[in-house]
Amino acid sequence: MDFVAPRYLAGGGDPAQITVPLHRAGGWSHRHDPLMPRVILISPDQKTMLRIDPDQPWWSVRHARIGDWPAWSMRFDARTPVEIIAAVTDTLTDPATASDPSTDPYEPLRLAGWRDGHDHDGLTSPDGIAHVEHFTDSGSNCWFARALVSEDPEGLIWQAYFDGNTPPHLIAAFTRALADKAPLPRDPLRLPPSASRCIRRTTHQLPADAIAFALDKRVADLAARHAGITAPPPVTRLPKQRRSR
Repeated sequence: MDFVAPRYLAGGGDPAQITVPLHRAGGWSHRHDPLMPRVILISPDQKTMLRIDPDQPWWSVRHARIGDWPAWSMRFDARTPVEIIAAVTDTLTDPATASDPSTDPYEPLRLAGWRDGHDHDGLTSPDGIAHVEHFTDSGSNCWFARALVSEDPEGLIWQAYFDGNTPPHLIAAFTRALADKAPLPRDPLRLPPSASRCIRRTTHQLPADAIAFALDKRVADLAARHAGITAPPPVTRLPKQRRSR
């Protein structure tokens, strides 16, 4: 197994790392048609839908309005590493995690040494490949992230979008996983070809059972979070932020 760094160039990975824990540990139900090339999962409270669709931005999560908190959504391209998306869904489904409107999604990036972007108002990874920006001009309010190895059309590896109503602790879970320096395990034959010159690969021999049962262990660990917890904490309303680019 190859371990790839930086992790944001590792490619998509196995979608089961997200869908299986949501279904088996979180109780999300599947609503997709087995004859159609898409997956739809619905949360137990019927408020959140995850969709994987090759005709859309591949991954999308939509959450309905709850009380004073408006509906929100997020989207991820196919080559967004599943481990980074899973950091968001794990936080979303953690019954012990409440939204904190004071959370700054930029903070994990600053702590990891990301710097101000040269051509935008967000932050850029030290190698100049990954970018995160919060747009709040002209009445808009949304977050964008992307990884690109060149300005050519083929240079874009993936991009992600969070609308401005997305709870900031979920965006921070994404940026924390994005900035993590730990490499990601990948099949060496399934890496993004355009990223090959920018990645560092280390090959490790792993026990067969470590690979075979890794997903089962992940499901068990996530299921254990729900033991003894009957309801999630209340949602705190996110105040509107205004900042010009």
